Amino acid sequence: MTESIVQTIVQNEDTMIPFMIFGVGGIVAVVAIVFGVIKTVSVNSDREKSRREIAAYVAEGSITPEDGARLISASPDKKA
Repeated sequence: MTESIVQTIVQNEDTMIPFMIFGVGGIVAVVAIVFGVIKTVSVNSDREKSRREIAAYVAEGSITPEDGARLISASPDKKA
C-alpha cells in the first residue's frame, strides 16, 4: 500500500512538486526553530552570567548596591 502511494507520487510530477516544496519548507522551518531556541538559550545564559558577576562585584564591595541594581536594570531589550 505505501509503495503504491510513493510510486504514484514519484511518477506524477504534478503531485511530486508540492510534496517537495512542503518537505523542503518544513525542513527549513524546523532548522529555523532549532537555531532560534539555541540563540534564546545562549542569550539567557549570558544574561544570567552577567547578573552573577554584578552580584559578585557588589558582594566584594567593588561597586555599590545601587550601581549594581542600575546595571542589572539597564537591559536594552527588557520586556516589561
